[in-house]
Amino acid sequence: MRELFEQASETSPLDPEEAVRRAARAPQRRRFYSNVAVAEATGGFAVTLDDKPIRTPSGRKVIAPVREIAAAIVAEWEAQSEFIELMTMPMTRFANSVVDAVVDRVDAVMDDIAKYFETDLLFYRAGHPEALVAREAAHWDPIVFWAAEALGAHFILAEGIVHIRQPESAIAAARAALPHDAWSLAALHVITSLTGSALLALALLRGVANPDQVWAAAHVDEDWNSEKWGVDEEVAARRAARVVDFSAAVRILKALNS
Repeated sequence: MRELFEQASETSPLDPEEAVRRAARAPQRRRFYSNVAVAEATGGFAVTLDDKPIRTPSGRKVIAPVREIAAAIVAEWEAQSEFIELMTMPMTRFANSVVDAVVDRVDAVMDDIAKYFETDLLFYRAGHPEALVAREAAHWDPIVFWAAEALGAHFILAEGIVHIRQPESAIAAARAALPHDAWSLAALHVITSLTGSALLALALLRGVANPDQVWAAAHVDEDWNSEKWGVDEEVAARRAARVVDFSAAVRILKALNS
């Protein structure tokens, strides 16, 4: 089992798109277990295969902080048939990433998310056409205004893609709003990576925007181009793959805050 997931997370276990690519290339392994269950453990809940706890590629035991997350992982293992399909196990891949890559480096992961506050998607606006400008504003302005009013993070907006330096005070204020527990932080990292916006991830965490609103806001420009020029099948396929991991991260946040 460990070898199976090692091949799916050799590079950056916190990069959801890279994890999916490696999962797709990993050789199939036959299902080797009969029973899957949730077991109480120190610090939370373990998932067992034939009474043995699952472990990460580094050999660490996977302990979910709440039963709902453990149950979701159990469901993925139970759903496997003759062969184990890594692509169908986003919650398991997420759990491995948290335990191996986040638990011992919370501050580093927080710093990685905070970097997006310097170049967040929501800061760089189109200059034309007017309809696209208006659409970006409708999706993005409420989040930017919320950050200023609720967090004290006053960011600067720019037209085009030329980099603009954000105030250190704004970055610090937004960073201070990030959670400190590994599971929430990992979920935010995934959402940030997939949307290109740490502000959208933070708004989702705080209940300012729901998952559908966040996903739509992250794809305003892409959807605009699709409406004008037609759907690019390759782009659509990548987006469909990304939404799987986005949904898993959303599910983690919901379970932790329910």
